[in-house]
Amino acid sequence: MSGKKRILLIDNEAGLCRMMEQILLDNGYLAMAYTSPQKAVEEFRPGAWDLVITDIKMPGMSGLEVLQKVKELSKDIPVIMITAYATVDMSIQALRKGAYDMLTKPFEPDELIYRVKNALQQSELLEENRELRRELEGNFRFDNIIGTSGGLKNILGKVEKVAVRDTSVLITGESGSGKELIAQAIHYNSPRHERKFIAINCGALPETLLESELFGYKKGAFTGATENRQGLLEAADGGTLFLDEVGNLPMNVQKTLLRFLQE
Repeated sequence: MSGKKRILLIDNEAGLCRMMEQILLDNGYLAMAYTSPQKAVEEFRPGAWDLVITDIKMPGMSGLEVLQKVKELSKDIPVIMITAYATVDMSIQALRKGAYDMLTKPFEPDELIYRVKNALQQSELLEENRELRRELEGNFRFDNIIGTSGGLKNILGKVEKVAVRDTSVLITGESGSGKELIAQAIHYNSPRHERKFIAINCGALPETLLESELFGYKKGAFTGATENRQGLLEAADGGTLFLDEVGNLPMNVQKTLLRFLQE
């Protein structure tokens, strides 16, 4: 998003509001302060703000209530909670409800700006990620896969049907025929499209590594296993794992994989 970042301040202490507003203005941000959390929520509009900073302990409406209502209207906006009474339980509760950060009063201007910069940078990265995902998903829409042959149209018809199903899919074809493209089309047109798509070429790894790559291992499981390692099957949970050249899997790994799928 271009231009100055817009920050909404909510705190029933008018003096603190003015101080934060001035600090933000001096550092190149646009800021507006509300001393009434009810009014701030009533006048909140999605897209109008890049960041919300709200106190937790306020009369009439708590900061946690503000957080919940703001997130209902704009789920991706970062929210920084400020409080003079921070506890572990309160911090956990705020973070579970979607707060980005907690700032304890009193704080220095530099600390406020540091937290604000971090929140905005993280928000920008997440938006870039969402934009790239939308672009990627668009590339794999069925009407964007080029081809006019009857055979391809027949395949795409089947792909469209299996994409909505929660099931394992076997894709066959010669090397270079586009099996991974079909796998990606299934994934990005399925209910799993927001989760990971992971591909592995089963013929490119030695047998000694394949099982560890697929299933992971625990620290100390063998010499050199100095830490826990997540397997690709676990990493792709909720998404899609594409096993290219699955026929090249050693028989013992195939048996383990089959047992995993059946369970």
